[in-house]
Amino acid sequence: MRFLLCVVGGFALAGLYHSQASATPAQDCKKPVYLTFDTGHMAVAPVIADILARQKVVVTFFAANEKTKEGDGSLGEHWGGWWRERAKEGHEFASHTFNHVYWVADAGKDAFRVKPSAGSRQGETYILDRNGYCEELSQSSRRLHMLTGKSPLPLFRAPGGRLSPSLELAAKSCGYRHVGWAAAGFLGDELPSEKFSNAMLLDKALRAQAALRGQDAERWQALLARTGGQAAMAIALARGMKREDYALALM
Repeated sequence: MRFLLCVVGGFALAGLYHSQASATPAQDCKKPVYLTFDTGHMAVAPVIADILARQKVVVTFFAANEKTKEGDGSLGEHWGGWWRERAKEGHEFASHTFNHVYWVADAGKDAFRVKPSAGSRQGETYILDRNGYCEELSQSSRRLHMLTGKSPLPLFRAPGGRLSPSLELAAKSCGYRHVGWAAAGFLGDELPSEKFSNAMLLDKALRAQAALRGQDAERWQALLARTGGQAAMAIALARGMKREDYALALM
């Protein structure tokens, strides 16, 4: 599971705040933070859930049915109980396309060249029309509703953040608004560690936070990272943000 943190006017890091960080209503705070997670192999999902519960933080999960290290996919029956528990805790859910479908290029009017990283056509590049892409979005939403008993938000995140204006319009035509992230917020912890140390990435993230401070409060910024093996950096980054006046909010 990856975590992606969307913020207004700055950024902070997922679920590692002291519980008081979520106690202030977002509307009363100058810097509300919208915290989101994307699905992945789910190996660290129980750890993430525990951290969020202990810190009393609620988030939005963008979900696709990706291959997992254990079980039958991130939206499979094996993980059904995990999703139901998150719904009981008050988290929100949204689509990440069902088969984690990457946009590759536009292919004419209302047609797109895509390449899914999951499902029966994993790794294959083919053309998907607007209706086909809308079905990808809706299939994920339907599955989330089935697992959680909760209606997902009318939002989506394009895998890899890759989409075109035409694809975004196609999604809007079937009721989905895109939620992405800004380039300044890409943490980059999936880069080769021999070239990009955790300390280097942490310093980059902290400097990015300082650079974003004071920007237009309506401009969305985001931090993208993967949780696997990055707990120490995550905790250090969170400590670097605790001095700032952020409040976590649901989308």
